[in-house]
Amino acid sequence: MIKTLAKCIREYKVPSLLAPFFVTLEVVMEVLLPFLMATLIDDGVNKNDMDYIWKTGLILAGVAFAALLFGALSGKYAAKASAGFAKNLRHDLFYKIQDYSFSNIDKFSTSSLVTRLTTDVTNIQNSYQMIIRVAIRAPFMMIFAMIMSFSINVQLSFVFVAFMPVIMIVLFIIIKFAHPIFRRVFKTYDKLNNVVQENLHGIRVVKSFVREDHEVEKFGAISDLIYKDFSKAEKIVAFNMPVMQLSVYSCILIISWIASQQIVGGTMTTGELISMMTYVFQILMSLMFLSMIMVMVTLSRASAERISQVLNEDIDLKNNEKALKTVKDGSIVFENVSFSYAKSMDKLCLTDIDLKIKSGETVGILGGTGSSKSSLVQLIPRLYDATKGRVLVGGEDVRDYDVETIRDSVAMVLQKNILFSGTIKENLRWGNKEASDEVIKRVCRLAQAEDFIERMPDKYDTYIEQGGTNVSGGQRQRLCIARALLKKPKILILDDSTSAVDTKTDKLIRQAFLSEIPDTTKIIIAQRVSSVQDADKIIIMDKGRITAVGTHNELLKNNKIYQEVYYSQQKGSEGNG
Repeated sequence: MIKTLAKCIREYKVPSLLAPFFVTLEVVMEVLLPFLMATLIDDGVNKNDMDYIWKTGLILAGVAFAALLFGALSGKYAAKASAGFAKNLRHDLFYKIQDYSFSNIDKFSTSSLVTRLTTDVTNIQNSYQMIIRVAIRAPFMMIFAMIMSFSINVQLSFVFVAFMPVIMIVLFIIIKFAHPIFRRVFKTYDKLNNVVQENLHGIRVVKSFVREDHEVEKFGAISDLIYKDFSKAEKIVAFNMPVMQLSVYSCILIISWIASQQIVGGTMTTGELISMMTYVFQILMSLMFLSMIMVMVTLSRASAERISQVLNEDIDLKNNEKALKTVKDGSIVFENVSFSYAKSMDKLCLTDIDLKIKSGETVGILGGTGSSKSSLVQLIPRLYDATKGRVLVGGEDVRDYDVETIRDSVAMVLQKNILFSGTIKENLRWGNKEASDEVIKRVCRLAQAEDFIERMPDKYDTYIEQGGTNVSGGQRQRLCIARALLKKPKILILDDSTSAVDTKTDKLIRQAFLSEIPDTTKIIIAQRVSSVQDADKIIIMDKGRITAVGTHNELLKNNKIYQEVYYSQQKGSEGNG
């Protein structure tokens, strides 16, 4: 875990080293101050030696200024190092997630990944700053102050040494009981973020069903759970401060009592007592800071484990050493393919798929909900790997292609059409960032999107809100189809992506495909028979298996499922008419 996180320090190694260096110098200066103060009192004030007082006073001022300067520099470099470390952590986490396959992403929820990129990184940043500054300052201060105190009075020095085991035992107990609670809290944070994300994403559904009270109650329940866990952890951590204060004040009282007797007996001077008390205070404050660090590290340890899980996750879709960089054509072959999201042959969602599709063919896929139509097509661009068997594109196993190459050759318009905040033109150029305005307009004509874009006030420069909330479902689908066409793919997959457009527009889109991109293999998943009846072949799926393959006429003559779907939709259209 530490080795994984340490890789993210990179260019901030120098500030990470300078911060503890200046902290050490600051500690040296602060430890010298009580010693100089003692000599000032004993050799200057008590002897009325003004020259010595002025000389020592100036040295005191210089040491105090040096301590201030070194402290400011250590703070500057600690802030730079911790902020840079956090920046690199976020960078590495985000880039790692970009390389994840769908199965990797399925392992972590979206809300959990967001929490790790935000809250967990902030916890690590705060801990790192404390480690390279306070965690260096506290032990050095304690060691140097102990050396100085033992050089002044050994008997008094053993007083605070006796309190150290008590403090260490209390710290151990706090860490042992607090860490499991903090780990549980961050898992609950994931649930809280998930609730917030779902609520904001589906706010229109929430309001249309008047379910605000239910959502508030759900949020309140998880928020209350976090409150209870944090309260429990904070109650345990709260024991740290009273124990430390009890130790500090007990030491001061005992040392004051013993020192007063030694002063009366003439074995200790007033200056030595003052410096001794300062050293005792420095030592015990160092212990207090160490306890704070231990508590902070306990809190951030859970965050460090969660971040390491993401960074160390083994990506299951990898390029071969000699990955192919070109896709010959859009032919597709499924050879005895079975697939499971759980990677278990006992939990298959696709079973024994054998299928051949020629390059340039138009293929329709029909089937009920849960028949694994989407799972089938997601194996083509290698969003998932087949659990058993092979998927070939252009005559080669998709696992032999460079991942970027195979995905760049396949354009998918998914069921959930996603548009990003930005202009229409910017959204479309996701398909091809170099596309000219003329090419953009051409694909919009193919996707039957040109008419409604031209009616918009800013046309292609119209701003699209996040998620495409300011355009209709049908408009969103057509923009996504246009974006896919800009890739000039060898295979185009439409996963129920014309469900929100009328049958006339759907037909115009299909006709444009036939005339404008005849060499592109087109796979259309649909609920309407009319969307696929002109296809070269239609695949019927049921419970993860292919039950029939044929043309519209062949299936209408021989396949019961297809007959039922076709005639029920025909009756429905006649009834609507």
